[in-house]
Parts: sequence; structure tokens; C-alpha cells
Amino acid sequence: MDKFKIETIAATPNPQQVIWAAMHQDYSEDFVWDRRDKFPDESRAGELIVKHLLAGDRGHYGCLEHPQITLNVGYFPHSMMQQLRTHRVGVSFDVQSFRYTGQRIIDVATGKRKIEDVFYLRPTGKYTDRQGKHYQYTEAQRSQDLDCCLQACQHYQKRLEEGLAEEHARGLIPFDARQHFVLSCNARSLMHLLDLRWKKDAQLEAQKFCELLYLRFEEWCPAIAQWYKENRAKKAKLSP
Repeated sequence: MDKFKIETIAATPNPQQVIWAAMHQDYSEDFVWDRRDKFPDESRAGELIVKHLLAGDRGHYGCLEHPQITLNVGYFPHSMMQQLRTHRVGVSFDVQSFRYTGQRIIDVATGKRKIEDVFYLRPTGKYTDRQGKHYQYTEAQRSQDLDCCLQACQHYQKRLEEGLAEEHARGLIPFDARQHFVLSCNARSLMHLLDLRWKKDAQLEAQKFCELLYLRFEEWCPAIAQWYKENRAKKAKLSP
């Protein structure tokens, strides 16, 4: 769907081994570092975490807070970014500022960029509002909305030329301009975001964010991600 993307900038290597070491220290008589040559490999560490920590929803998820991942999230609408940014426990954000990135708005006005490279509109099709009412978003409506985006960009350019500051003129652009951001979190907080936003009644774009986030999670912590998919994904459980 659309041009949304999430890429991994950096991540703790061997995250499942890190979690296993933290878990093991909880009940080990010894200083676990002294036995690092006996640590299970990454795959086996994942199996042990699932068996001894995650299976049966026994809790004690603090061990999952040690490994960290930093992600670059791109092309999502401003509204979706706002939803995520309310969940800051264990999560850090740096978000593209509309005060400093107004050239792309002018590029739309002058035809150097496509409207949908800078603004997001939902695809045409059937939708349901929060009251359960069904409606159709048509090609004609979408075409009109794209034209409104273009006119807003042209108006933005005009106001800048008249001397308005970018932070003043940005109030004229459509709400769902695309906004890139960097997100950092630990494995526990990552699952927390998935719990909150990967559910059937979540905003369409938030669900797509979670689909892409899960793929990065699966690459990074495969055994834990698989357990999450089988036991928590899309079930709107309370955060672990």
C-alpha cells in the first residue's frame, strides 16, 4: 500500500542473546559475563526466551528492554505520526519539521514534485466511519482533493514570497503532509506499539505501519517476533 517504508538504521546485535543473558542473571548464582563462552547462540537463545520467559504469558518482560533498535520511518501522513508520538514510554522520536522542510511544498507548486510524493490521500474504495456508517471514496472526490492540495501549495508559495515565515505559512498546507521520522525503542516497547496500533479498528495507515514494523522486528528478533505473531498480534492485548 502506498509508498510507506521502514528501514533499520541500527540495532543491538544478537538481541536474543542479550535478553537471555539478562534473564539468566536473574536466577544465576554466578556473574554471567564470566561464563560468556557458554552463552547459547542467537537462535537457541531465542528458543529459551520463548520457553522460559514468554510461554504462558508469565510476564516479567523487563528482560526485553535491554536490546535497542533505531528505525527510519518514511512517507507516512502527519496524522499517523501524531498517533504514534503519543506513546513515548520507552520510545524516542525525531520528526521532520515543517518549519525547515518547506521547499518540497514549493516543489509541488512549481511542478518539480508530484503531489502524492508530498501529501497522502487514502486510496479510493469502501470505508466505514467510527459510527459504523459505510461510504465510498470515489475517483472524482480524490481528484478534487489532489487539486486542493496543489492549490494549497501554490498559496503557501505565495505567502512565503510575501514574507511570511515557514512556521506561519505551514498552517496553510493540508493536514496529512507526509512526514519522515526516526524512532528508537527497545524490544518491549516495540511490542507495545504493535499491541496498540495493530488491531482491526486502528487507523488504516497505523495498521500498515505495524505490518512494516513487524517485518523489521522479525529480522531482528526472529524467535520473539514469531511468538508475538502467534500469541499477541492484532489481539489488542494490554502492553507487555
